[in-house]
Amino acid sequence: MAAISPTLTPPPKSGKSAAVTIAPDISAKPDGAERRLILAAVLVIAAMTLLRIVYASAIELRTDEAYYWTWSKEAALSFLDHPPGIAWLIRFGTAIFGDTALGVRFGGIVAMLVTQLLLADIVRRLTHDARAVVLAVLMPEAALYYGLLMAKVAPDVAMIPFAVAMIWSLVRLAQSDDGCWWLAAGLFAGLAMLSKFTVIMFAPAVAAFLLVPDWRWRWLRSPYPYLAVLVAIAVFSPVLIWNAQHDWASFRFQGVRATANYGISLRTVGDYIGLQFGLVGFVMFPVVLSGLVITAWRGYRSREPVAILLSTAVLVPFLYFLAKSLTLRVGDTWPMFMWPVGFAAAAVNLVMLPREKWSARMIRSSLFWANTAIVSGIAFVVIVFLYYVAAPWNFLGKIDPIGAEAGYEQVAARAQAALDETGATWIATTDYRTYAMMRWLFRGRVPVIEINERGRFQDFRDPGIDRIKGHSGIYVGREPDNRLSLWENIPAKREQLGRVERRWRGVLTDTYVLEKLTGWTPELSPPKDSPLFQWRVLAFLSLSPLLSAEALAKADARRASLALRGLG
Repeated sequence: MAAISPTLTPPPKSGKSAAVTIAPDISAKPDGAERRLILAAVLVIAAMTLLRIVYASAIELRTDEAYYWTWSKEAALSFLDHPPGIAWLIRFGTAIFGDTALGVRFGGIVAMLVTQLLLADIVRRLTHDARAVVLAVLMPEAALYYGLLMAKVAPDVAMIPFAVAMIWSLVRLAQSDDGCWWLAAGLFAGLAMLSKFTVIMFAPAVAAFLLVPDWRWRWLRSPYPYLAVLVAIAVFSPVLIWNAQHDWASFRFQGVRATANYGISLRTVGDYIGLQFGLVGFVMFPVVLSGLVITAWRGYRSREPVAILLSTAVLVPFLYFLAKSLTLRVGDTWPMFMWPVGFAAAAVNLVMLPREKWSARMIRSSLFWANTAIVSGIAFVVIVFLYYVAAPWNFLGKIDPIGAEAGYEQVAARAQAALDETGATWIATTDYRTYAMMRWLFRGRVPVIEINERGRFQDFRDPGIDRIKGHSGIYVGREPDNRLSLWENIPAKREQLGRVERRWRGVLTDTYVLEKLTGWTPELSPPKDSPLFQWRVLAFLSLSPLLSAEALAKADARRASLALRGLG
């Protein structure tokens, strides 16, 4: 990739604050060197997009992806875990490519391109510098979770383009002084909340953008910010309606997760910091973080709205998750929504350094590390791609985040053999991951039901009770889930049929038990006080992969009793 030159476009003469008005002539055509740089960036993005398409097609779905795919088959207004945006995104892709791995993931690939277009326009409007624009669109390509894993669908992936679009709308507001852009920001905020609740962490940035600059009294007296809130709530209303009908289950469920505290652990802090290096890039992370700190210093010193907006949108969530990591292992995608804004801020900062007369050494160093971050980051993304798509080895064993969820085809094949041998007509599971993968791999040929955690499946359609009632079924469960105390409350006769190992590239990940179930028909809607339903138990158990090591031991000891005692 062509290096970004330290010779940057000089700032225009203007009486307004620099970060808002440094692009008065956005219609100017790029010169020959800039056109070549833009062409090179387009070619890199095209190649990386093709890479994501190949990855999306070649790698079997992972458990959460399959779980969200099951959502896309339902007509529910919302879901316990998250809002419905990810289901709609998957439905968009499968409408084009069918129920294939590419179909499920295609929306994420589109989301990445939309995000890059928005970042490009944000930086173009703030700098009018083609080299800064190229930096902004290539930074996500060099960050693993964007350059490759935007092809892995998750609520965060559905949220990101709308969250960035909200920031883009506010940048347009700052430049145009047109209050209608508040309404656009409200629209995109509502759409982002329809994908994941964590976008609410951008609220402090919007509040600072409104209240810190000198314009605050004008906007506080204007109806536009308040109308924007109403627009966001209106767009978000399907989630509110669903929750009002279901005892506010999503907010209660996420509230348990948000307020969980399992004691201070330096290990989980280290995990969080390490995660940011993996998520953003080993070189990119310090480049972006330092750019954000300088942008925050610049913005709050001069009360400049856009600099305040961009820096606060990233630094507040970053610090929140850092504090949270003292007591809880932060999930790998939780901070994912904030870093694209950081890429824009870092690119703008590189333009502002020479315009603010920083030292030549500082400017050269910043540009060098930005270029190094992009080149090394893209190389790393390509290596990871080749590892998962083409390599025959497993270097990470059971801790491999992708490989650890592979091999369910082996379990499904053994389950199919058990169905054929016994004449059973349905499949039962006791964890949502196995449930989701069995539904995905059987594609509706056999009814699949998770007999516990029924709080997850409110408003799900009938999976085929006519094929379940009065027929034997096959239980497929990961050891030791076949020994959960909840079986004491289930009157089914259980006949063990055997075991099957789930492996990836020769490494054993899990062992599954297969049992024949007779004399029992599972309840599709068990009572809400049943140990098979309660969302509080589910919220606690869903946290177990994210707990500190000390808390894990306690969680394992309490798992069985909580499942029976409900609220615990």
